[in-house]
Amino acid sequence: MTLDPKPRDRDSRGPGLALVGYRGTGKTTVGKILADRLDLRFLDADLEIEARAGRSILSIFADSGEPVFRDWEEHTLRDLVEHHPEAVLASGGGAVLRSSNRRLLLDFGFVVWLQAEPVELAQRLVADLRTGTERPALTSAGTIAEIAQVLSARAPLYQEVADVAIETLDRTPDEIAALILDLWRR
Repeated sequence: MTLDPKPRDRDSRGPGLALVGYRGTGKTTVGKILADRLDLRFLDADLEIEARAGRSILSIFADSGEPVFRDWEEHTLRDLVEHHPEAVLASGGGAVLRSSNRRLLLDFGFVVWLQAEPVELAQRLVADLRTGTERPALTSAGTIAEIAQVLSARAPLYQEVADVAIETLDRTPDEIAALILDLWRR
């Protein structure tokens, strides 16, 4: 499902474009396409965290725990949006868990929530070689059950920040990017 944009005054937000959603929804792939089409810098918060920490997200989770990772995430997100206000940003899937991050995203610009059903996400994550080596499990449940559980908890937070929600199933990354551009320009 694609929802019409929320009526939010353009003057109340920055010029950036942010993508939020569960891992595997296409934030990085679509974000790169958008940045190219808009001639803007592309920022991937997760990759930036790994570069700054000098280790993978999985390693941060395993060695230091989720709270330490969330601190890295918050500091990195703040730095990215403050120093690159006119960019396309792919946030981490859990960035919305902290209210400070939700405020940063809202202030940054137009926020798009990329959505997919748990079964589809599980298929994408299994096909993604990074899943087992770089992405931590977030619950003790199996893949589809974990995704459904985490999505259920995060959905209200994604909805809180999103100007628009876009279902990614049966759409190519190029089609999703074109739809986002159309909605952003309205």
